[in-house]
Amino acid sequence: MAHEVIKRIEEAGPELASLAEENERLGKLSDRTAELLRQTGVIRLLQPTDFGGYAAHPRDFAAAVMAIAANDPAAGWVSGVVGVHPWELAQMDRKLQQEIWGEDPDTWVASPYMPNGVADPIENDSYVLSGRWPFSSGSDHCQWDFLGALKGTGAGAPIMPPEVMHVVLPRSDYELVEDSWDVVGLSGTGSKDVVVDQAVIPAYRTVTQADISDGTASARSGRPEAVYKLSFGVMFPLGITAAVVGICEGALKTHLEIQKDRVAVTGVQVRDDPYVLHAAGEAAAEIEASRVQLIEGISRLHDMIEDGIEPSIEDRSNQRRNQVRCAWRAVSALDEIFARSGGVAIRKSSPMQRYWRDAHVGLQHMIHVDGAPYHSNALHKMGLETPPGMLVTI
Repeated sequence: MAHEVIKRIEEAGPELASLAEENERLGKLSDRTAELLRQTGVIRLLQPTDFGGYAAHPRDFAAAVMAIAANDPAAGWVSGVVGVHPWELAQMDRKLQQEIWGEDPDTWVASPYMPNGVADPIENDSYVLSGRWPFSSGSDHCQWDFLGALKGTGAGAPIMPPEVMHVVLPRSDYELVEDSWDVVGLSGTGSKDVVVDQAVIPAYRTVTQADISDGTASARSGRPEAVYKLSFGVMFPLGITAAVVGICEGALKTHLEIQKDRVAVTGVQVRDDPYVLHAAGEAAAEIEASRVQLIEGISRLHDMIEDGIEPSIEDRSNQRRNQVRCAWRAVSALDEIFARSGGVAIRKSSPMQRYWRDAHVGLQHMIHVDGAPYHSNALHKMGLETPPGMLVTI
């Protein structure tokens, strides 16, 4: 049975689709698009119930992101990225959760997790941080930001071996660089650069990447729901890959609508062209396979935890391997139908070209780089040791 959030997304779908071109022109989500997303509740799916969320099954989160992305890729991407942050916040200090959601449970948090600054410890159990971080998706509509940082020695240098932290800053502690998002796809996400200058961050607004990755933060949070016991390495990529699969679903639907009445240059109606129809049927199967595999995989890990079984590293590695493959499979299928959509598909007035560009830009995200996930999974399958650096994204 569809989650209530997904039902609201289906109702809002036509208006979301109608706003996609405006979002691309603006270089960020329009205020109306952000309002619609708030009304659907998609960003609160993984938020804890005591702060106005649903603590939903991750399959519902993935399905919701896909449904939004099928109508507007940029809105789907922001939903997938911003929507996973409540999951991590739920495992952090409750004082921070109260600060963010206490007055408004619809407060959004953006992120770039790359450790572009050094968080230097100072007095009063705090850190000071400066730096510049690119790719803060949806940041125009967010009041807080997750940033990656290297823990410092107190003298401006990172400790060795390096220790990565996730730190959370309010909007008053950072600036957005307005002209920093000039890209060929996913323009409507407004993934701008964030600049921080000597921000003081109390320790309760921080968590180490190791703690959020190995379950230490989850155990400390005391939250009983299985969703908060999943690993960062499978939850963070979920929303991003779901967005890419949803984009491909939207492209397939648009392609089929175009082909229904199109007449090829040969004079043959496309509905009678076996080659175009074969490609469409094959693409539909591949895109659906990506949807099913992504959702089934995260559901299996979630249900293992509900049954009291801790997923092994190999279980998590299998999910990461499959998650990467889902994205590549879906975009490859999109390429096949785009190549057979006719000249009309390349016109800027056609949503096909936007779906195609946005899907490929989504594939550029580091979680879709296939080398390490495939490499480490093969090592697991052979019973060989995995280099520690490869375990970070699992």
